[in-house]
Amino acid sequence: MGKGEPKLDTPLVQRNIILFLLFALAAAAWAVLAWTPTHMGMHMPTAPSTTTGHHALLFFTTWVVMMVAMMFPPTARMFLAFHKVETGKYLPDDAFALTWIFVTAYLLVWTLTGIAAYAGDLAATATHNTLGPTSAAQFGDAVVIVAGIYQLTPWKALCLSECRTPITLTTWYGDKADAFRMGLLHGIYCVGCYWLLFAALFPLGMSVKAMAVITLIILAEKTLPWPMPVRCVTAVALVLCGAMMIVVSGGAVPSRMG
Repeated sequence: MGKGEPKLDTPLVQRNIILFLLFALAAAAWAVLAWTPTHMGMHMPTAPSTTTGHHALLFFTTWVVMMVAMMFPPTARMFLAFHKVETGKYLPDDAFALTWIFVTAYLLVWTLTGIAAYAGDLAATATHNTLGPTSAAQFGDAVVIVAGIYQLTPWKALCLSECRTPITLTTWYGDKADAFRMGLLHGIYCVGCYWLLFAALFPLGMSVKAMAVITLIILAEKTLPWPMPVRCVTAVALVLCGAMMIVVSGGAVPSRMG
């Protein structure tokens, strides 16, 4: 490099690369969700036992794609904050590698939640077959109401406080915690924030439109200066939506968001 040439800001370049890759992965995941019928991987109540293994694989594949699409954009700010803090402690290349370890651990937590999601999908199938379509639909509608109520609980507030920057104010960030463990802890708090919103996707039909709405809610809660109004509006909307769905389900099984 010549004497008069500006010095390359390596951490800034790395942050731009991280941001680009996160949104590129998310965009690719959204494209897959938009072009692939997600009902093939989610909620197949009539799947015969001979296709159980195929259904499980398809479910988990779809679930991971969903997590990349829905959680990478809202969490990108935290990933960049993690990289910025780590560059103050390590060499730029080390901070870059540690950031991707953090991202990987975070995604692993959401991937493992697919086990609970799959169990819920099987439970929905059993409910549908045992109680009939109307009662099963009403049970799912009740989940939407519970998701709305959860928005205003202290546990939601606690978990959300651990999902927002500045990163140094979170309880999971510390000098003695490695990047992988911090990624796991951040992922656990994120699951604590949003598990019921994802559960509500099942009765809402697991459509791309519903996924986009949930993603925008998560993005607003994680990035806006005052997340409480978002939580309140979401709570009211979910409770009213669930209540109306129950009323409609009492007469006939409604068509879900397509």
